[in-house]
Amino acid sequence: MNKRGLIQTLLLVPALFLMVSCGGKILESKKKGAAKDTNAIRETGELAAVNSRSFPLPRFGRYFYEMRIIGLLEHGAIVEAGDSIIQLDPAEINRFILDREINLETQMGNLEKLRVDQSNTMSSMESTIKSQEASFALKTLELESARFETDRYKKIKELEFRQTQITLEKEKKKIEFIKIIQDNDLKIQELRIAQIKREIDNAIQILPSLTIRTPISGIFQIARNRRTNTLAKVGDDIYPGNNMANVPDINWMKVNTQISETDFLKIRKGQKVVVRLDALPEIGFAGEVTYIGKLCHRLEPNSKQKVFDVEVNVLQPDERLKPGMTVSCEFINE
Repeated sequence: MNKRGLIQTLLLVPALFLMVSCGGKILESKKKGAAKDTNAIRETGELAAVNSRSFPLPRFGRYFYEMRIIGLLEHGAIVEAGDSIIQLDPAEINRFILDREINLETQMGNLEKLRVDQSNTMSSMESTIKSQEASFALKTLELESARFETDRYKKIKELEFRQTQITLEKEKKKIEFIKIIQDNDLKIQELRIAQIKREIDNAIQILPSLTIRTPISGIFQIARNRRTNTLAKVGDDIYPGNNMANVPDINWMKVNTQISETDFLKIRKGQKVVVRLDALPEIGFAGEVTYIGKLCHRLEPNSKQKVFDVEVNVLQPDERLKPGMTVSCEFINE
């Protein structure tokens, strides 16, 4: 072998060694991949209560656009069904009731005054009618006695009789018209009073509901104020529809998670799941799939990954499971 061939041989030896070394790592990686469990799908999720109640501020009629919180239970407190959790300020409603009661007294006085005025008007109208009836009777007699008088005199009496008759008929129609007006005025005033009474009754019925009680047991969680993005507190003004608090029942928990679109056909309702807390990964909690979303959506707004929403119910209650904790779900394919 000449000198040039010897040099080429020496250069090839490290290259061959490098190829063999790299090839060994690829195989080792393939072996590790082949050892992966292909019967389970693993996804992360977050614990939530199966049964949870929210407490948005209801609309207390058309006169109360906001309410003020004057009492609030401590965030994270354990509550039992029937416990008082939020107290709203009754001052505005009490002020409304007082104003309406004053207005009611005024309107009741107006009603009595209206009745007296109408009675006086009707008495005056009836006196006028009686006077016109007397005049009409007198003119009737005068007309009868003018039968033997001159034609000119008879004509005058006939005209006077006719004029009195027209006046009497006019007064009778007038009194009927006034009766209709008076009846309508009375109805309007009575309706006004009835409306004020209803408003007072409705406001009084609101007062007990200002003490908000939880219908279920669980953990009291204060909601965030929309305007300040901080937890609601005593003194905050709340508008109808704004959520003030939540009470999740921590006895029965579920996991809100997602499944990749590539694994969508590998899961089904009722499928067994092992749930593990990130804080206690060595302990598995039995669960099963209870809901699979019908629509696919992006995992994040700018992500290309598509997922389906999935809910997994934990089958046994456990005090270590709390809402908001991060867990992993292992979907078992049997």
